[in-house]
Amino acid sequence: MARSAILNVMVRAATKAGRVLARDFGEVEHLQVSRKGPADFVSAADRRAEEIIREELERARPGYSFLMEESGEKIGEDPQHRWIVDPLDGTTNFLHGIPMFAVSIALERQGRLTAGVIYNPVTDELYTAERGSGAFFNDRRLRVAQRRIFAETVIATGIPHFGRGEHGPYLRQIAAVMAEAAGIRRFGAAALDLAWVASGRFDGFWESHLSPWDMAAGILLIREAGGFVTDIKGGDAMLTSGTIVAGNEAVHQHLAGLLKGAGG
Repeated sequence: MARSAILNVMVRAATKAGRVLARDFGEVEHLQVSRKGPADFVSAADRRAEEIIREELERARPGYSFLMEESGEKIGEDPQHRWIVDPLDGTTNFLHGIPMFAVSIALERQGRLTAGVIYNPVTDELYTAERGSGAFFNDRRLRVAQRRIFAETVIATGIPHFGRGEHGPYLRQIAAVMAEAAGIRRFGAAALDLAWVASGRFDGFWESHLSPWDMAAGILLIREAGGFVTDIKGGDAMLTSGTIVAGNEAVHQHLAGLLKGAGG
């Protein structure tokens, strides 16, 4: 596939940061780890990766705004364009030596997601998408899974843990889904979960209490792969509500209905 100039910039930033993460992942026991909140850790690798991404993106597009997990929001000279960056989605996995984590970069233009990159440096799996140009996995075109019978689906989710989320409502949701799906998976990296929905590995996904950088690139990937993505109320406020439901048209509709019935 022929990538645009802006997507090449994003891929270069993601893979450069990914090389650093892969190196640090090999020596995870030596990382300097600080406590950021209950069961929520940030590592020296996380901060290094974010700095690499910021430098690469600023060099290519000076003046664009940023929304980054560690550094927060920075309004640039061009507020119409904003990078949304998670330098290490799946930090807990990373620190426990679990190879399920990713770099996630999205570009927003005038409030609309226009490009996205998700990269797992351990497996060297690269997911890319541009609005109107499709979604790709290592240059192979992606389509969401076509299963329409919910009893045959595998659905991914994120489980709230200590200090995060409301456990009661989630337990009602997962009870409703597990009663009808073939399987439920929780891998601990929302960006990769969304990429796997786009690639057809998962049939659907839902989660609450996410941040914009967890979802932005994955939202575009799924939509460009022919899937449906909404917030848990069926609207388009994923980045502000922190909730997301995704799948092909049939799976998305059924999953959203189950969650609504469970009080989601």
